[in-house]
Amino acid sequence: MRVMITGVAGFIGSALALRLLERGDSVYGIDNMNDYYDVSLKEARLARFRDHDNFMFEKLDIADRPGMERLFERHKFDAVMNLAAQAGVRYSIENPASYVDANLVGFANILEGCRHSKVGHLVFASSSSVYGANTKLPFSEHDNVDHPVSLYAASKKANELMAHSYAHLYGLPCTGLRFFTVYGPWGRPDMALFKFTKGIIEGTPIPVFNKGEMIRDFTYIDDIVEGVVRVIDATAKPDPNWNGDDPDPATSYAPYRVFNIGNNQPIELMRYIEVLEQCLGKKAKMDLLPMQPGDVRATMADTAALNEAVGFKPDTSIEAGIANFVEWYRGYYGS
Repeated sequence: MRVMITGVAGFIGSALALRLLERGDSVYGIDNMNDYYDVSLKEARLARFRDHDNFMFEKLDIADRPGMERLFERHKFDAVMNLAAQAGVRYSIENPASYVDANLVGFANILEGCRHSKVGHLVFASSSSVYGANTKLPFSEHDNVDHPVSLYAASKKANELMAHSYAHLYGLPCTGLRFFTVYGPWGRPDMALFKFTKGIIEGTPIPVFNKGEMIRDFTYIDDIVEGVVRVIDATAKPDPNWNGDDPDPATSYAPYRVFNIGNNQPIELMRYIEVLEQCLGKKAKMDLLPMQPGDVRATMADTAALNEAVGFKPDTSIEAGIANFVEWYRGYYGS
């Protein structure tokens, strides 16, 4: 296949590119290489496959409409995986405009490009954050998600709605993937595991929100990539049983669907920190803080729909996943 990956220098994008290249696909990657976090880490991710014969890279912002139009005019893709976005729940409180540009304007440009160039399958990153104020666990794709608690979450919900309209109007097959707290080697420095590891090694207090009384469905990067690859290969199709009198948010009469990708094994935040301490051989100093605006206390993914559709259920334990991250971190930073 010929696959375009947006956000290819990112954590998930670079891991997915490697996997697709290893199985023989061609990858055209774009990224705006912004400085939301350390650009050298993004460059190091790209360096892992820049010389691969089946990989091409272009520095491009998905919010650049003329640039995106030219890209889709020059190239034909069997599938597009959109991972480019302004990430982070807390940053959306400080800088909402960047989320509008990347997550709304940029996504509209991708939809238009896919529509006009007749892309076979658009797969896009949504987020567990769309569940917002929902408290019924596990979170199911079949539940209503109309109460986001951050602009980031709202922008991801908007992506799902925009994609459905294109599936309805133009027959563009679209699949949204709600990722649950992804972690692992080559991860993002703004995420908890990275911050915790750096703080424990340096002996500085780590920020622990809601005084540690949080539960997360931590999902290892290799499991995320395996799920994404299987979904890319399984093009979205209309659900013949969809009923407008009892509408299912996860499927449609159009070629559209939404899946959770999570570990389905929620872990208490303090246990996550405990495993990290064991891997580092050092105790953490903790700064116990109140709940941050935009955060939720608990997440847990119902992954039955993903398993039924593509035969895959993430299962990497945090003990294995955190150990792999620590090994990478020490090797990359020499600490």
